[in-house]
Amino acid sequence: MKPIVIIGAGMAGFTVARELRKLDKETPLVLLTSDSGGFYSKPMLSNAFAQNKQAAQLVTQSAEQMAAQLNAEIRSTTPVDAIDTTKKTITIGEVALDYAKLVLAVGAQPIRLTIEGDGADQVMSVNHVADYARFRDLVALPKHGASARVTILGAGLIGCEFADDLSGAGHAVTLIDPSPLPLAALAAPALSRGLHAALTSRGIVLKLSTTASRIDRSGDSLQVSLADGSSFETDIVLSAVGLRPDLRLAQAAGLATGRGILIDANGQTSAPDVYAVGDCAEYTVDGNGGTRILPYIAPIMTAGRALARTLTGTPTAIELKDAPVIVKTPSYPIALVPPPLHAVAGGAWQSEEIGERTICRFYDAQGVMAGFCVAPQDAAIRASLLAAMGSPAPAQEASAA
Repeated sequence: MKPIVIIGAGMAGFTVARELRKLDKETPLVLLTSDSGGFYSKPMLSNAFAQNKQAAQLVTQSAEQMAAQLNAEIRSTTPVDAIDTTKKTITIGEVALDYAKLVLAVGAQPIRLTIEGDGADQVMSVNHVADYARFRDLVALPKHGASARVTILGAGLIGCEFADDLSGAGHAVTLIDPSPLPLAALAAPALSRGLHAALTSRGIVLKLSTTASRIDRSGDSLQVSLADGSSFETDIVLSAVGLRPDLRLAQAAGLATGRGILIDANGQTSAPDVYAVGDCAEYTVDGNGGTRILPYIAPIMTAGRALARTLTGTPTAIELKDAPVIVKTPSYPIALVPPPLHAVAGGAWQSEEIGERTICRFYDAQGVMAGFCVAPQDAAIRASLLAAMGSPAPAQEASAA
């Protein structure tokens, strides 16, 4: 019997495998991954410093343990060279592996900025546990003493999480972003201002409305020059400007792609018996051709459950529901549901202050609530705001953010 093959052993790949085994204990299952194949929670990478977590502590189960748990074959350190969707084969070096059904769970790759200077090649990204291990080792080098000077490019979700985490671990952090406020692409201005104040109070230096134009070596340090004409020295530069779905295998195989691998309501790509899930997928989110990249935990879990049913013979639509994104910034705990792109035009944020808490609701052009953010957040308020999604704005609403 030909196996179901999953390319990728991150949260998306393992979620599909686990859900599949709840429904089917026997069909051969093979997971292919270019890394070690151990299971870890990727969101933990951006809040592990303050907890003093070593990379090995983040891996909760080895590839061997996962293989036994899933009754699966896990081939670690096994990069895939090509996919032939007509012959239904996967090429690995000189070997061709047949598949009955194939799931692409290949994730996303860090966006690489073009920066001048002889130190630009020293810019790091943390997208896997192995990246975290290298980054942690560098931060701990003796030349940095008790603390390192870390510069982070990008004040979005991941950049702000790393900044708060590294600062909490005692390191000196500088955060650079072209936007005038942190988390500007996801949150209301009122909440971004609150985050700005919280990060600043932790000693984090925010250099906003500018970018890094060049990075040069300066002895044991790096000299960062900004587009606004200023410059400063740092020990480490971490890029957190975002991720792009990894489309390399899909495009080489002739699959339809947009920003991600295009999938239908059931998770199938443009090729029969080939599916995509997780950060690499561009989900169909409505009946009007709307699609979205959803690099968050809740959509991965939802899609994994639905796709497992489809793989076992019960075609099941991926029904994505609004779910809050929890931003791991302990100095200013945030929960948010960003409004979809199609709702942004003509819409507006409305904000209110309740004590020390900021609550912001986004209403689209029709006056329907299409997003929210709250900080400091808690479960009860999060649930209340989530229940209000899709409701019309009250006749009397708080002032614009």
